[in-house]
Amino acid sequence: MLKLKLKNESRTLLLGAAIGNIIKNIDLKNFEVHLNGDLGAGKTTLVRGILQNLNWKDVVTSPSYTLCEEYEIDGRLLLHVDLYRINSVEDVEVLNLDRKINMQKVIFIEWPENLQTDRNVDVIINLEHDDQARHASIKCKDRNIESSIRTYYENE
Repeated sequence: MLKLKLKNESRTLLLGAAIGNIIKNIDLKNFEVHLNGDLGAGKTTLVRGILQNLNWKDVVTSPSYTLCEEYEIDGRLLLHVDLYRINSVEDVEVLNLDRKINMQKVIFIEWPENLQTDRNVDVIINLEHDDQARHASIKCKDRNIESSIRTYYENE
């Protein structure tokens, strides 16, 4: 497990850029990231860093009210999902996360504990914050992904 201290917002965005770099270079049709952390821990900031690395130039908003924000960037569909207010499997099914598409699909799920089903997860990120910094614990299905995140983050 990779543990990082994110001293400020720019370091959280940098971690997002590291994950965005993985997404650019990975040969997977589907890629899923679960984001755990209290309100204000930096989940949406992290997704903003990922999207900016993937050349998204517009605003990135929290999907707290819409439940799912969709972004299409360079032949990829990115779904940013917030399950904070989800109470049932049916509520998740309405989002159609497993839809078949002809491009790479990347899913970011905030509050994944509300899924109530198992999913094939590539990266799990736990974000915590204290008075001085955010802390990220990152667990990857593939050690190469973890190594790539560490290398990008530490060398920028």
